[in-house]
Amino acid sequence: MGAGNKNQASGTVAPDRLDRIIEGDCIAAMATMPDASVDLIFADPPYNLQLSGDLRRPNMSRVEGVEEEWDKVGDFADYDRFSKSWLREARRLLKDDGALWVIGSYHNIFRVGAILQDMGFWILNDILWRKTNPMPNFRGRRFTNAHETLIWCAKSREARYTFNYDAMKALNEDLQMRSDWLLPVCGGPERHKDENGRKSHPTQKPEALLHRVVLAASRPGDVVLDPFFGTGTTGVVAKRLGRRFIGIERDRRYIEVARERLAAVQPPSDTSDISTPGKREEPRIPFGWLVERGWLRPGAVLSSPDGRWNAKVRADGMLVTAEHRGSIHQVGARVQGAPACNGWQFWCLRMEDGQMMPIDVLRQKLRAEIFAG
Repeated sequence: MGAGNKNQASGTVAPDRLDRIIEGDCIAAMATMPDASVDLIFADPPYNLQLSGDLRRPNMSRVEGVEEEWDKVGDFADYDRFSKSWLREARRLLKDDGALWVIGSYHNIFRVGAILQDMGFWILNDILWRKTNPMPNFRGRRFTNAHETLIWCAKSREARYTFNYDAMKALNEDLQMRSDWLLPVCGGPERHKDENGRKSHPTQKPEALLHRVVLAASRPGDVVLDPFFGTGTTGVVAKRLGRRFIGIERDRRYIEVARERLAAVQPPSDTSDISTPGKREEPRIPFGWLVERGWLRPGAVLSSPDGRWNAKVRADGMLVTAEHRGSIHQVGARVQGAPACNGWQFWCLRMEDGQMMPIDVLRQKLRAEIFAG
């Protein structure tokens, strides 16, 4: 599956609801929105931790945990009913090529995952957010809980969801992004605190985490919905990356913090700064164009990176060896006895200094020359 074109008929969110926070219950608020009107949903629902008693450090100082009423949903049956209700609305709001991300802990994520599958969502990945600075297990009776789990899913198995693979690879120093993300919990200046120095929200997520989610699974101008908006991290990142957002939150204290954070964000002035086109979306350059423009001469010899195989370039853009003839991809596959081959990366020109340069370098230069501006 790859990135799909967002050209199917869909609902449209009213302009006065874009880049806004809706105050109220998430299920009721979502029910007022049109079908198939959202590109991406990020949900950080209550984990239903059901903590009992005070948690204290070895020095007997009290640990600030999640004690708010909004995290107390009830027993497993109550939590399942709640999850099904908001996920049913989320599914209705998503465009056919949209995607849903849900974050949770061992307390709730497995129940949510089962419900997602029962509803017909197609799970693409589970992402482990490995915390560089997790809270220790002060009682010493369990392993330190050092991660949370994100489930990324499409609306169906056939959905042409957005995945900006090349952007994720570039973000990871040109290495394929893995499904375990090592990031610190929210802290420092980013962690919002009240006038008494207390955390404004006990589970504020780090902006770096949302940056990866939004950059990976949406495009500039897409509508991102967060039904559990809290203090607005999803909206902050969406605004910074040139996406539209809708936040739903029922606690007015959190809404005030979110508005303060959002007001401090400047949207990008140049869309090229936030555009992340993948290689598959770049204009196609046939190999023959290199020949007809004289970048490669008929009779030029191309070699495999290790110099084991050689092939000559024909005037019509075909490659020939003693036994094979065909496109750069076909001949590359045949000489290796492989089912397929990316000829742009396999075939190289030997430079004057003896270095092997993949012909993909020429393709990129020609693409820049033809499509510049």
